[in-house]
Amino acid sequence: MTPQPGDFALTKIRGLTGAFVSAGQALVGDAAPVQHAYVYVGNGSIVQAEPGGAKKLRLDEAAEPVIWSTGRFDLSVPQRMRICYEARSLVGTPYSFLDYGSIALAHYRIRPRWVREFVADTGHMICSQLVDEVYLRAGVHLFDDGRLPGDVTPGDLWKLLRPKRVTSTDRELRRLAHGVA
Repeated sequence: MTPQPGDFALTKIRGLTGAFVSAGQALVGDAAPVQHAYVYVGNGSIVQAEPGGAKKLRLDEAAEPVIWSTGRFDLSVPQRMRICYEARSLVGTPYSFLDYGSIALAHYRIRPRWVREFVADTGHMICSQLVDEVYLRAGVHLFDDGRLPGDVTPGDLWKLLRPKRVTSTDRELRRLAHGVA
């Protein structure tokens, strides 16, 4: 499927940085085959958070997507336009490795006020926070589980997009619910 403006992609990061992000995600129970996210803003361009600050790049300069959000959310044209606008408005936003620590603390239910305030301060973002933030600003809530805005890893976004696997237990429960012996 061809990505539409406002869709996001999840990708792999190679090398030491990818291994570091994967290890951090595993520590918080978010092991996923992706370590990075970006937003497609149309005209062959994306916006992504990077250690040097959020950047707008050509799609062909970005890491190869593992999965796109295309077709997963029912977004209106105004929402898509707003997502793209908000993503472009965040170009230059500093990156914060400390946000990974905050997300880890959230996993262990440790949420001092100063940590909550630090994450809520959109003056810095990691890639998945940027995706979540631009969707929030467009009125689209990706998560309804009570998390604070910004408590989002690439693994959390992966869980939204990956197809749910039907287990033998799921099949058995359906068969019992329909009265099939």
